[in-house]
Amino acid sequence: MFFDGSYLLWVMIPSLLLSLAAQFFVRSAYGKWSRERNSANADGEEVARIIMQRTSVSGVSLEGVPGQMTDHYDPRSHTVRISADNARTPSVAAMAITAHELGHAQQHQEKSPLIAARSFLIPAVQFSPTIGYMLIFAGLAINSLQLAWVGVLLFGVMVVFMVLTLPVEIDASTRGMKLLRESGLLQTEQDAAGARQVLTAAALTYFAAAIGAVLQLLYYVSLVNRRR
Repeated sequence: MFFDGSYLLWVMIPSLLLSLAAQFFVRSAYGKWSRERNSANADGEEVARIIMQRTSVSGVSLEGVPGQMTDHYDPRSHTVRISADNARTPSVAAMAITAHELGHAQQHQEKSPLIAARSFLIPAVQFSPTIGYMLIFAGLAINSLQLAWVGVLLFGVMVVFMVLTLPVEIDASTRGMKLLRESGLLQTEQDAAGARQVLTAAALTYFAAAIGAVLQLLYYVSLVNRRR
């Protein structure tokens, strides 16, 4: 009822292509560097402990988590959770991903304004997209542009969150590379090149998600404008 060919052309297809390209680069980079042993011969858990011993990052708990590429940092408990593949494998990919998550821990430890702003939006993001969708389409259905614009604004909260996520992730990767250097874990150029490739590929997924969210928001804005 509300969608037209412009949604397919300007939102769905570009978002899908960007997402597929990002996933391809991530899987390609991870597939290659998860098979390459890092020169320190340290698995993910060992990398985390070495970094915490030799840098300013401290007080971080380590936990294993099932799955592949499920590594993440939990700011509520100051915990880095390392996927089973990376926790026990001394690969370049495991080293890079673990350092990235510790980069998030350092952001939290140093009260980075970027991660603070992103964390502030998390409660709202849990409900704003769903309510935003409902209000946009309800407003258009009953011809209430005010209601539709409220929905657009609520959806925009999620878009701001997605856009903020990109610099947060890039900063965590930059910090991760610095932590690896400070701790002496980047012992060869291959280590450095592989870590950069893995982290760059991962950043592309956030870039694709942010672009997709912005395109969708712009579509909703144009949809409501057309009803004036």
